This record gives sequence, structure tokens and C-alpha cells, in this order.
Amino acid sequence: MSINSLKIVGGVIFILMGQDMLQARLVRTKVDKADVDAYVNDISITPLAIPMICGPGAITNGIVLMESTTNFMEKIILIVVIAVVLMLTYIVLVNSAKIYRWIGPTGNNVLMRLMGLIVMVIAIEFMVSGITPIIRQILKISP
Repeated sequence: MSINSLKIVGGVIFILMGQDMLQARLVRTKVDKADVDAYVNDISITPLAIPMICGPGAITNGIVLMESTTNFMEKIILIVVIAVVLMLTYIVLVNSAKIYRWIGPTGNNVLMRLMGLIVMVIAIEFMVSGITPIIRQILKISP
């Protein structure tokens, strides 16, 4: 497994997530009312946002970014940036009800679609940066 393959797979995951966000779809599963009630009342179930916050896309992104660092200082900076993002995510999640009341359902849909577009752009960048070295290696083109 190479980092380039990981970039391509991460790009595909981000494309799928971005497409769902762009179309304002949160969940694709079909469940009946009884399953929803059991899900809501089960304390062991994680919130729906967790797969996007710390799912395969986030993990792939972390691995790719850590692999692209060239020295110890860049690794420290990346870890600090990840900690800052985690803190900002915590603040947003704690205040999500207030934020939703402030922006309303229309603002929420607009932001979700905008973020979906941004996630898809990141996905394309991941895929291109993963495919380019593989194509160069196949065609024996030096960088």
C-alpha cells in the first residue's frame, strides 16, 4: 500500500461525502420507526457526525498530511493544527443548537451545500496528487 493509493481512496471517500452534502442528504439508510426509536434511546450509539469528524476521510487526511511533512517541526505544527481543529469542532458541536437557530434551516442547507462543494474540491486534489505519481511511474516520466 502506497501513500498515493491512500490519496486516491481518500479522494473517493471525500467525493461521496461531498456529493451527499451537496445534495443535502445526511443518511442513505432505510429504517423503520421502531429502529429509529431504539437508536435514539440507545446511549451507546455515536452521533451521526462522528464518521465525518473522525471517519475514514479524516484518518486518510491525517495520514497523508503527516506523510507529506519533511521535518520534525512540521510534524509538531501539524499536530498543533489538528488539536486546534479538534477544539474548534468541540466548540461548534457544543453550540450547535445556538448556531442552527442563528442561521436557520435555509442557512444550514446553504452551508451544507457549500461545504459539500469544498469537500469535493479537496477530493479532486487528493485524487490528482495520488494519480499523478502513479501515471508517471507507469509511463516512466521523471518528476
